[in-house]
Amino acid sequence: MRKTLYLKFLLGYLIFGCFGFLVVATFVSSMTLEHLKRERADALYKEATLIANTYAADLYDNEISLEIVKPQLDALSTYLSAEIWIINPSGRMIMTTNAPLDVEHETVVENFDPTVTSGSYYAVGHFFDSFSEDMLSVFAPITSNYKVRGYVVLHVAMSSIRSSSESLLNISYIMLVIFFLLSLTILIFFTEMVYIPLRKITVATEQYASGNLHYEFQVDSEDEIGYLAASLSYMASELARGEDNQKKFIANVSHDFRSPLTSVKGYLEAMQDGTIPPELYGKYLDILLNETDRLIKLTNSLLTLNNLNMKGVVLEKTVFDINQIIRSTAASFEGTCRPKHIGIDLVLTGDRMPVLADKTKIEQVLYNLLDNAIKFSHAESSIRIETTEKHGKIFISVKDHGIGIPKDSLKLIFDRFYKTDLSRGKDKKGTGLGLSITKEIIQAHNENINVISTEGVGSEFIFSLPVADEDAE
Repeated sequence: MRKTLYLKFLLGYLIFGCFGFLVVATFVSSMTLEHLKRERADALYKEATLIANTYAADLYDNEISLEIVKPQLDALSTYLSAEIWIINPSGRMIMTTNAPLDVEHETVVENFDPTVTSGSYYAVGHFFDSFSEDMLSVFAPITSNYKVRGYVVLHVAMSSIRSSSESLLNISYIMLVIFFLLSLTILIFFTEMVYIPLRKITVATEQYASGNLHYEFQVDSEDEIGYLAASLSYMASELARGEDNQKKFIANVSHDFRSPLTSVKGYLEAMQDGTIPPELYGKYLDILLNETDRLIKLTNSLLTLNNLNMKGVVLEKTVFDINQIIRSTAASFEGTCRPKHIGIDLVLTGDRMPVLADKTKIEQVLYNLLDNAIKFSHAESSIRIETTEKHGKIFISVKDHGIGIPKDSLKLIFDRFYKTDLSRGKDKKGTGLGLSITKEIIQAHNENINVISTEGVGSEFIFSLPVADEDAE
């Protein structure tokens, strides 16, 4: 059986309870009895000393008779619930409150030894076999002229002291039971606030480990456990999303490779079996070259993205004029824009704008953004490339007036192979990797890239670069 945290806590709680009862039954019991014994002995010693200095001293000095002392000591004995003896050092009983006066019959305590207290003023036992049960016996010497003439001994049955001890002990047991029951609130609190949430988290991790990444659970807590549950749920959703993206990735890669390969195979078979006559070979060879170019572009994009992820983006930063790069990149798309009658408007800050970045990779970013803008722009429209300098950074904007991006797709466009439903019918040559590569490059520069888009109106991509000193170029 697996030992759960709750079982360990419950076991600890029970051990705590048993240990508490054990301590009360042993240590507290003996300590309480000892305390009551000392307390009663102190009280009796004061009374015994008082009797020794008054009644007993007057009796030995013949200033008072036994007949007068006896009733008074009997009354005091009743009040103290103790038996009072006056005894000579030899052990001869002078008087006891436990029996009437009898001067004719002498009572002697055999082997009486006042040193039995071993330096103390009380002793526990049968008092030289004078009692059949344990007694607490307190001694007070009767002195005259610095001589001990006798002793006042007060006896109290230990059973009465034990009875008082047991009464106090019962109170201790009751308090312990109350404390034990009250401490159940800790167990309940632990169960509700710690164990149940941890159990939910454990079940969730088991579900995630078994592959059920879509398992949902909720922990209503704002402490570390709630944060852990939220983090675990978020991690699972990201893993599920990654798994879904992986499936889409494989499906898209398969689709994007299969389509041109199918076309190549079909045209080649048609040329081989004579379906395509030799005089049309030139036309279809151009188609085959376009399909192979598409495969090469897809393969290169995959390799580029893989290298960015595996090795990280290795930057070769230099200071260059971003305006010049924008102009040259825009000029390279002149042939692509002409068939759709698309114009490119450049609104650049200053004639020169030096930045510190990897020139080759920033050219690739501009190329990808401008290629997408042209691809999804309507005919007879324009594309605007604008630069703005703020707080030591240059913000480059590429804005088109095309089909736009659906709101649900804005958070996904930087994912690999992601294509919106609108773009799938628009262009068959896209790999869905351009924006992923673009984002990796910009983030490698410790900068950001954002997109603003309205479906049917157009899209605007904005990224930033640090402005460099002109003298550093």
